Amino acid sequence: MDKLQRALDFCIRHQTILGYSIVSLLTAASEQIFSSVVFKCPCNSGNMLYGSTFLLVPAFILFLLGYMVNTRTWRLLTSSCPPEKRCSCSPWGTCTHYCLVLAVVTARALVAPLTWIAVALLRANFYECAASGSSLVKDFVCKGKGEQCHKLLAKIPCDEKLSKNITAEYLSLQAQSQLIGWLLISSIVTVALIATCISRCDSPVSYLQLKFWKIYSKKEQELFENKAKEHATRLAEINVNCFFGASEPVPFQTPSNEDWRKISFLYTFNSKEQYYSMIHKYVNTNKGNSIRFGQGSQNPPVLGFVDEASLSESGF
Repeated sequence: MDKLQRALDFCIRHQTILGYSIVSLLTAASEQIFSSVVFKCPCNSGNMLYGSTFLLVPAFILFLLGYMVNTRTWRLLTSSCPPEKRCSCSPWGTCTHYCLVLAVVTARALVAPLTWIAVALLRANFYECAASGSSLVKDFVCKGKGEQCHKLLAKIPCDEKLSKNITAEYLSLQAQSQLIGWLLISSIVTVALIATCISRCDSPVSYLQLKFWKIYSKKEQELFENKAKEHATRLAEINVNCFFGASEPVPFQTPSNEDWRKISFLYTFNSKEQYYSMIHKYVNTNKGNSIRFGQGSQNPPVLGFVDEASLSESGF
């Protein structure tokens, strides 16, 4: 039982890394299935279009899905353009904050598509098919060899012997693909490391306070979920009982639309005040009526977990 508890604690502490790892593994497995079962290079003039489609279109679909499953996307968009405010312009600071949030969401949405492209390049099937139909590759490899070389180049994905005969003095198409794949992987890891270092250096709080903050965010979300379920269940019971019993409802306090809107704002950090969430800020600024409620600076990327605490709980 202790081992199981330790395993669960480990998963909770590293749920972000484990989540991205699972996404990457599923993407790699999907690419393996597509490459082995679905993909069949036509070995003609349509090679470029066919190979590029299998290399890039699934990656684009995964990129869009990455946006769709990220809770911050919908938290950013929900009620951002209500009818009564549709003609008003947002202040520049808000637009800047939105762009920062979208940049973080985009970076996370790129995990699956970049994994697809990297794995596909290492396997080389898609690139070999696309490159064998590329006019640039044809002009480079078949320079001074005549039109027959162009026709044979398009058949390379279907005949391994042709690759040795035509591209003997150059890197083979498979070698080119794998080289590009490793360069892409090394570039991604380098950029991720640099971005993480910059994010940590820009952290407005110390390491241990950041750790405490993450614990608080998780516990607050758990309590919010439980309380919301209890509150919603009680309200539903009152309304259903009144409907069937033809009685008047008893007074039951629920947050107003304005209250919900205030705690649904994207979190912004203010170094002069120590609030750990929008709910924390709401209850300490006279239910959001204080002028201090609207004050805040840009939300550093390292504090992005504040708005994402509900991802694993709510599923939205």
